[in-house]
Amino acid sequence: MFHSAQDAYLESRVLSADPLELVRMLYQGAIGAVQDARRQLADGKIAARSRSISRACDILMELNSALDHSRVGEIARRLAALYAYMHGKLLEANCQQSDPPLGEVLSLLATLAEAWAGASKPAPTPVPAGNPWVQPQEAAAARAPGGWSL
Repeated sequence: MFHSAQDAYLESRVLSADPLELVRMLYQGAIGAVQDARRQLADGKIAARSRSISRACDILMELNSALDHSRVGEIARRLAALYAYMHGKLLEANCQQSDPPLGEVLSLLATLAEAWAGASKPAPTPVPAGNPWVQPQEAAAARAPGGWSL
């Protein structure tokens, strides 16, 4: 029952997500899979580690297939090369039963996820000039360094 409810929630999230959110979800999934693989490696759970690494590899392949080389050529090419590099590191970690490649992939995924999270944040709404109700951030912070001031 729990898995069906969890699956239904995930399906709903995926179906309602915009493309940037889908990419963020894929990065989160890949990060979780690599973290699981590291735990399973430490616990000596070979089959579970291999499944987690395979899941991370599948997500990297999905991210790679989603690249639009015609619209963002150079960026797409570099991301594809990075995904291929991480895929190779995951295979190395699985074959050698080694943690350092997993740590490297985790670090790269975290950096990419952070960049995508920044890309999906909406730009701040510009404040119309002369609005008496809005104060510039610097001036407000200088007057009230500890919070509210009357």
